[in-house]
Amino acid sequence: MSINRVMISGNLTRDAELRSTQSGTSMLGMGIAVNDRRKNQKTGEWEDYPNFVDCTMFGTRAEKLQPYLTKGTKVAIEGKLSYRSWEKDGQRRSKLEVIVDEIEFMSSKQGGAVQDLHTGPALDATEQVYDEDIPF
Repeated sequence: MSINRVMISGNLTRDAELRSTQSGTSMLGMGIAVNDRRKNQKTGEWEDYPNFVDCTMFGTRAEKLQPYLTKGTKVAIEGKLSYRSWEKDGQRRSKLEVIVDEIEFMSSKQGGAVQDLHTGPALDATEQVYDEDIPF
């Protein structure tokens, strides 16, 4: 038995990009910067070192959330790791990414500025996104 669960939080590095698979399923790609703190051995100061993680979300929820997932937005993501490889221009390429199962907004963009949800008004995306998914 193995466990494949990932939980990260960080800021989006770019606006989420909506595409479709060959079968027509919506696919939303985004990048998240997750900081790792380490003590600099020379200066003794703590420094942030960013890790850049590619994430993908599928389905109707991906379509509905895309307008809200803009560069700089702070999010928390839960999902699973996925490895894929392909060949491009005669070279073998590979990628490790997170397939998103759950996403939570930790900030909102209002008036072009990113606001922390704990200090500013909350983004009311849940009503618009989830009402259509409820079958009753």
